[in-house]
Amino acid sequence: MKNLVIFVFCFLFCFSARAQENVELTVYNQNFALVKDQRSLDLKKGLNKVDFKDVASLIEPTSVHFVSLTAPDSCSILEQNYEYDLMSSEKLLSKYIDKNIKIVTKDAKTYEGTLSSFDSGNIVLSGQDGLSMIVRPDNIAQISFDKTPEGLITKPTLVWEIENEKAGKHLTEVSYLTGGVNWLAEYVTVLDKDDKKISLDGWVSMTNASGASYKDAKLKLIAGDVRRVQPQASIRNAVMYEKKSLDASAPQFQEKAFFEYHMYTLQRKATLKNNQIKQISLLSSNDVPVKKLFVYDPVDYYGWNWYHYDNNQSTKEQKIKVKIELINSKQNNLGMPLPKGKVKVYKKDDDGSLQFVGEDQIDHTPKDETIKLYLGDAFDVVGERKRTNYRSGNNWAEESFEISLRNHKDSNIEINVIEHMWRYSNWKITDKSHEFTKKDAQTIEFKVPVARNGETKVTYTVRYWWR
Repeated sequence: MKNLVIFVFCFLFCFSARAQENVELTVYNQNFALVKDQRSLDLKKGLNKVDFKDVASLIEPTSVHFVSLTAPDSCSILEQNYEYDLMSSEKLLSKYIDKNIKIVTKDAKTYEGTLSSFDSGNIVLSGQDGLSMIVRPDNIAQISFDKTPEGLITKPTLVWEIENEKAGKHLTEVSYLTGGVNWLAEYVTVLDKDDKKISLDGWVSMTNASGASYKDAKLKLIAGDVRRVQPQASIRNAVMYEKKSLDASAPQFQEKAFFEYHMYTLQRKATLKNNQIKQISLLSSNDVPVKKLFVYDPVDYYGWNWYHYDNNQSTKEQKIKVKIELINSKQNNLGMPLPKGKVKVYKKDDDGSLQFVGEDQIDHTPKDETIKLYLGDAFDVVGERKRTNYRSGNNWAEESFEISLRNHKDSNIEINVIEHMWRYSNWKITDKSHEFTKKDAQTIEFKVPVARNGETKVTYTVRYWWR
């Protein structure tokens, strides 16, 4: 037998692959990426068959674009096949059913015969005398075949038929889209003692599950909602690595507008291995002014879906939210368009140790826009809302409310009270204890000072009418 010896532990790695000479990776935060791969090919004049290996296993074959940088007009692809029937121990054995193989076990015994069947528990061989031999897969040291079966490859491969007019070495560039590559932004902030300023560090986390590695790649990130005609299949969820150290690193990305999105280009090359999560510093800013807000929005209001409001509940309690507000501007030591992502907020305690105080998620945020982060609910501030009066007629309704705000803190605060005029589009506040701001067609806001260890009550009456 002309043997091809296969060690069951490592045969997938025993084949060489054509190396990438230069690669550029543009990653979109929608679980796909654009790969630009430059390699040198020796092409003869006329028809050439080329195996272009080491492409991503999640490649979109219809997205492939090929060009010779050496002689762009001299060669073109006539036909392309994407081969992805990858070699595995199961596929290799299945190709050898009813064919002769040799097995050497870990205890140095040799079995040779026709492969009759196999599964996870047994491999069955038939000898020349008609007797069956059973070998357990976990006892196999090596298997010998006479040749590699046709149609099996070790890595995903693009197989091309290229028509070429200029013989010689061509530097080529192949571009294609692949799924399984994603990135997201993570932000870490630290509040100062008075809750008036923060330091902010931004991090980029990239996940590569595309089936290929990208060595010394020029890396670009696109932030924005790029439309795809066919939705991308979910490959896997990124497993986030929590950064334990909060020390800031120098920003390494250069940001600029690109079409209607934003591009972040890493100012050095980086390697992104398959099945790897990589984190790189995006930005670092100190002394960013913030404002702490206490927000009381007691009515669960969802646009015109007014039935979410419990009309029969005369008293409604809801915890008061704690938020911090900042403006993404150069004056505030920011000003870079911020990709969407989670924001974790820490604060030092009296011992100087950092403690986690909450997190929120921001959407893509342009420069000079306001960011509000909802961190949690206030422990020492209580809100209570009750309806004190209700009247109605054929084409009108009138109701009154009392909102009690109790501050058990040792400092004075201001609470933003949000109220929704949900019953009808025609409304008017006929009586009120505090001034308010009309935020939109059906929302008003009271800004109410509440003294330390004190209570403030807000009252108002609203009248609705219709035809």
